[in-house]
Formats: sequence, structure tokens, C-alpha cells
Amino acid sequence: MSWWLLLLLAFIVFFNRYLFLEPRVPLRIPILVREALSYSAPCLLIAICAPVILLDNGELRHFPDNPYLWGALVSVIIAYFVRHMLSAVVLSLLAFYLLNW
Repeated sequence: MSWWLLLLLAFIVFFNRYLFLEPRVPLRIPILVREALSYSAPCLLIAICAPVILLDNGELRHFPDNPYLWGALVSVIIAYFVRHMLSAVVLSLLAFYLLNW
């Protein structure tokens, strides 16, 4: 990849973030777009985690003996009830290791 393409990507990312974060820029986002953007972080997290949970060397993992899927389900339940990030991560890791053991 050439240096000018990297600079172009850095420029695009910087100004994309700057327009949304700088309060003095008079950018008004419609409510529908603002609500859609609120789902971007969970969608990105799912896109990163789903292949790890569901695939093993390009093949679909079987449901009953998939510790990653069980760990993900238990993690969601723990996060729903605990509502504290660090505690949820520690308890989820503990649950995953117990399920995998």
C-alpha cells in the first residue's frame, strides 16, 4: 500500500470523527440517523465476535458442544444482571473457562 493511500485514509477518518465530535461545527444529524448510529457499536462487536464464536477453521461449530457459544450466552446473561463492566468481564471469563474445562 502506498503512502498517499494511507494519508488519504487517515484524512478521511480524522475528518469523519472531527465532524461528529467538535461541538462548534454546525452539523445537525436527523433523529433517524442518530438512532441508527447508536446501534453501530453493538453491530461492530457482533461482526468481530460472531466468526470466533460460530466458526472453527472455516467450518460451522456444532451447537451442543460449542463452548464459545455457551460462553457468549452466559456472558450476555451475566452482563444483563451485573451491569458493571469489570465484574461482567471477570465473571464471563470465569464462566467460559468452567464451561471449557
